Amino acid sequence: MKKKLTLTIEESISKRAKRLAKREGTSVSEIVEQYLAEKTSEDTEWKPKENSWTAKMLGSIPDLKESDIKKIKEKEILKKYGD
Repeated sequence: MKKKLTLTIEESISKRAKRLAKREGTSVSEIVEQYLAEKTSEDTEWKPKENSWTAKMLGSIPDLKESDIKKIKEKEILKKYGD
């Protein structure tokens, strides 16, 4: 899903960006999106600040596989509704 973003930049840069986009057969939005995708690609895995409350809470939650979650769900359903 695309999201509109308003940027404020120098007029001369805006003109150069529009010329570049025209020359490359694309839009300024696409150029900015590609640039930001490259700059943020290594930042895909969010981590909380060290020793923060969030970090402590995440450390208490085990990594579960889909099969583990299914087993836990089945067990809880059986506890609630019986065999």
